[in-house]
Amino acid sequence: MSVDTLSTVRRWSMLAIALFATLSANVFINGAAFLIPTLHTTMGLDLARAGLVSAMPSFGMVVTLIAWGYVVDRVGERFVLSVGSALTAAAAVAAALSHSLIMVSAFLLLGGMAAASSNSASGRLVVGWFPPQQRGLVMGIRQTAQPLGVAVGALTIPRLAQAYGVGSALLFPAIVCGVAALVCAVGVLDPPRPPRAEAPAEHLANPYRGSGLLWRIHAVSVLLVVPQCVVWTFTLVWLIADRGWSAQSAGVLVMVAQILGALGRIAAGRWSDQMGSRLRPIRMIAGAAAVAMLALALTDALHSPASIAVMIAASVITVVDNGLAFTAIAEIAGPFWSGRALGAQNTSQLLAAGLTPPLFGALIGALGYPVAFAVCALFPVLALPLVPADPPARDQP
Repeated sequence: MSVDTLSTVRRWSMLAIALFATLSANVFINGAAFLIPTLHTTMGLDLARAGLVSAMPSFGMVVTLIAWGYVVDRVGERFVLSVGSALTAAAAVAAALSHSLIMVSAFLLLGGMAAASSNSASGRLVVGWFPPQQRGLVMGIRQTAQPLGVAVGALTIPRLAQAYGVGSALLFPAIVCGVAALVCAVGVLDPPRPPRAEAPAEHLANPYRGSGLLWRIHAVSVLLVVPQCVVWTFTLVWLIADRGWSAQSAGVLVMVAQILGALGRIAAGRWSDQMGSRLRPIRMIAGAAAVAMLALALTDALHSPASIAVMIAASVITVVDNGLAFTAIAEIAGPFWSGRALGAQNTSQLLAAGLTPPLFGALIGALGYPVAFAVCALFPVLALPLVPADPPARDQP
């Protein structure tokens, strides 16, 4: 096998491992949302309280994302992915064995703190191994981990929770994350980068000083994550409780929507490579997200069957910007700051994702789904003027 072929195989194998590790973490993080139907209908929790329980992993991630990013910058991707996945699996087992909802929530919080490791480390792994002209595509592939993780959780966790209870349902993400820890420990190879003593001064400089570029990207991503979070958190319970679907049928629809969202992220990444821009596509996606959420509010208020199709479209549109923002941040921050910058990106997004389920659960309980969907449309509208222009390109080892 030639050196070029070996290098290509190595790069794509790192992408595959990064994808699997992040998918596994997302089965745990977002899988908690699929406990809502059981918590709501079987255990008697209202949507606000059930949404708060489901948000515990997101709150946990907020606490540790930047810290994990610092460890990635200093120690490397292999250590962070292996240890983080193992700790996530341990927290999921502890939650599954707990008999108190308070203890379950506490271990979901701790698991989220551990699962945060995959976000910064897997993004760094992908950007570090691929050249700039491929990063949009490969980061789009890596970003499919989130909707694919949601799809896997939607297909399995509601059925397990309804049939065997919350504890048994949580054993599934425990197993998946345990396997990911072993795969990362054996297979991950940290990407090459120059020693700090030999690095150019611009790569060592703090990219947040003297420029608002990264801050604006963070703000845009926070605004765009709100409709995304509402759609993936409440679609299942909306279909079951409001539209009378079975848990199995609703889970299949959510899985299909998330798979389409995963394909949309890949297409958006390839689109950005061809355009030579990460940020212009984000502006277009924000406009489309606002239109989709308004259409969903209108069709749901009219009790139109078309609302199902619109919900699928909204599930796709609201997720396709994530990979573009991640790629832009990693490229702008450089090899010695991208771990922390990606950690800050995830921290801001997940803080919003943690607050969204209980707040919108209360809004749905008080005013109904159409009003909540209409309110969601305001967030991408606010994001539009904040999207910055692309910075001048710079090479990154």
